[in-house]
Amino acid sequence: MDSPILQVPQLTTERLLLRGFRPDDFERYAEMMADPDVSRYLMDGRPLTRAEAWRQLAMFAGHWVLRGYGLWAVEERATGDFLGRIGCLNPEGFPAFEIAYTLARWAWGKGYAREGAAAALRYARETLRRTEITSIIRPANTSSIRVATSLGAVASESVEFFGAPSVIYCYPST
Repeated sequence: MDSPILQVPQLTTERLLLRGFRPDDFERYAEMMADPDVSRYLMDGRPLTRAEAWRQLAMFAGHWVLRGYGLWAVEERATGDFLGRIGCLNPEGFPAFEIAYTLARWAWGKGYAREGAAAALRYARETLRRTEITSIIRPANTSSIRVATSLGAVASESVEFFGAPSVIYCYPST
């Protein structure tokens, strides 16, 4: 029996395409997640091996199937370059539904994270009809805090997340 292929919706912004991951994204994704600067504030803070990056991508695909939403691959529209991942995430064990964003180091400082996170936030509000939306951020991750607060998020409670103190930033309901 064939199972249907899940169609991940696409979001387009001025400079970005948020789309489902494709097999040819894996090399760039594994490279991004092996960068200690990129992984510093994610999960347990260490870079991922290729096998771990593969399992993480498989989890993202499964998240779409099980939750009906998830992380998109982020592509620069002008070049087609893979930039990272942005989207809505809430796997088992997370303290809240969150807007998550991680980009390759070479894509930092260009406004891509804010642009993509704004599109994901709109999707969460308008399509998913979510009212409680957060980003879970480590206190030292000032760049991610800047992105979240620029979109209206306010620091709320502190939580232990993957063994490290983190802050839940809550986005306004409207």
